[in-house]
Amino acid sequence: MNYLVRLLGCASLLALGACAAPDVGHYAAEKPALDMVQFFSGTVDAWGMFQKRNGEVVKRFHVTIDGREVGGALVLDEHFEYSDGTRQRRVWTLHHEADGHWRGTADDVIGAAEGIVAGNALHWRYQLRLPVDGKTYDVAFDDWMYLIDEQTLMNRALMSKFGLRLGDVTLVMRRRG
Repeated sequence: MNYLVRLLGCASLLALGACAAPDVGHYAAEKPALDMVQFFSGTVDAWGMFQKRNGEVVKRFHVTIDGREVGGALVLDEHFEYSDGTRQRRVWTLHHEADGHWRGTADDVIGAAEGIVAGNALHWRYQLRLPVDGKTYDVAFDDWMYLIDEQTLMNRALMSKFGLRLGDVTLVMRRRG
C-alpha cells in the first residue's frame, strides 16, 4: 500500500510538471523586442485555426485588426471571417501598466485579460465568453505571442474549461505595409 501511495504521488508531480509553462522572463533577451503599440498600430492581418485536443482542425479564420491609440489606450478592432462563413467582431482596449504588464478588456472577455511582455514574447491569460452552435461557453485562454520579425507575430493559445484542455488556437499575424 505504501508503494502505491508513493507511486501515485510521483505520477501527480510528473503531471503537474508537464503542465508548467516557461516564465515569460525567459524571453527577456530575445530580439526583436515586442512593442505592442508599434506592432498593432495600423492594420494587421491574421490567419488562424482552432484544433481540438486530438489535432483535428475544426475551424479556420482570417482576422483584420485595426489598431490605434486612443486616450493612452491601445484599441484593437478585430473583424473575424470564419471558414464556415460566419463573422464576428471583438474590440479590445489594452492598457500598458508598469514593468511590461498589460491589462485588456473586450465585451466578451470576463473581467480583464492580464499579460506581460518580455523581449519578443507576450504571455496573456483571460476568460472568454465563446459562442458555439447557438450556445455560449466560458473558456480560459492561455496565450503566447512571439514576435518573429518586425512584421510577423505568431500566437498559440491553449483553450480550456474547468482546467481541461479543449484545444489550441494558432495564428500568424502580419503587419500591412
